Amino acid sequence: MKNGKINIAVTDDHQIVIDGIKSLLEDHPCFKIVYCSTSARQMLQQLQQLQVDILLTDIMMPDMNGQQLAKEVRKQFPHIKILALSMSGQGDIVNEMINDADIAGYVLKNIGKEDLTNAILKIAKGGIYFSEEVLDELTRFSNMRKQNEEAHLTQREVEIIGLIEKELSNKEIADSLFISERTVETHRKNIFRKTKTSTVIGLVKYAYEHKLIAVN
Repeated sequence: MKNGKINIAVTDDHQIVIDGIKSLLEDHPCFKIVYCSTSARQMLQQLQQLQVDILLTDIMMPDMNGQQLAKEVRKQFPHIKILALSMSGQGDIVNEMINDADIAGYVLKNIGKEDLTNAILKIAKGGIYFSEEVLDELTRFSNMRKQNEEAHLTQREVEIIGLIEKELSNKEIADSLFISERTVETHRKNIFRKTKTSTVIGLVKYAYEHKLIAVN
C-alpha cells in the first residue's frame, strides 16, 4: 500500500464491467484504482510499471484467460494479491487457481458493493475471501473428485464412456479401439458397476457432472 491506500488494478474484457467496478470502488477512502484494461496481456505488461496491491481479474477472456494471467502474475509479481471475478464459480477452475496461482479470493459477479469492499479489505490485510457460492462449488468439486477416485475408472474406461456419449455401438467402439466386442461389453458392465448407473443417460449425466467428458 502506498500513502495508506490499496492500489487496485482491474481487468475484464467487457468495459461495462470495468466501469461498474470503478463506480463501486473509486469513492472508497482506502482504495485507489491505478489501472484498468480489457486485455489480460496488456495488464500483464503494465504491471511491470505500476504499484499494484490487488488485481481484480475476470476468468473468461479471449486473449489470455484469468487462470493464465493469475499464474503469470504470481510468478512475476508475487507481492500482488489476486481476486478473481467470474459469472460462475466452477470448482475445477477455482481449485486450479488456488493450487497454481495461490489466489487470495474468488467471487461471483453478482456480488454487491459491501461484499466486494469487504473482500478487498480482507485480502489486503493478508486474508482470503471466497464467496459462499464458490465455497459450495469447491465442496461439490471435492466430492466429485473423491467419487471419481473411489470409482477407480481406468483411462480405457473413461475413453469408452466418451465413445458411448457419442452414441457409438459396441461394434463401432471395438473397431475404433481395435479391441473385441466382448471386451467392450466387459468394459461397459464394469463402467456401469463402478459409476453406480444403469442406463446410458445416467452414465452420460455422471460423466458430465464428474468432468469425465467435456460439454460441447
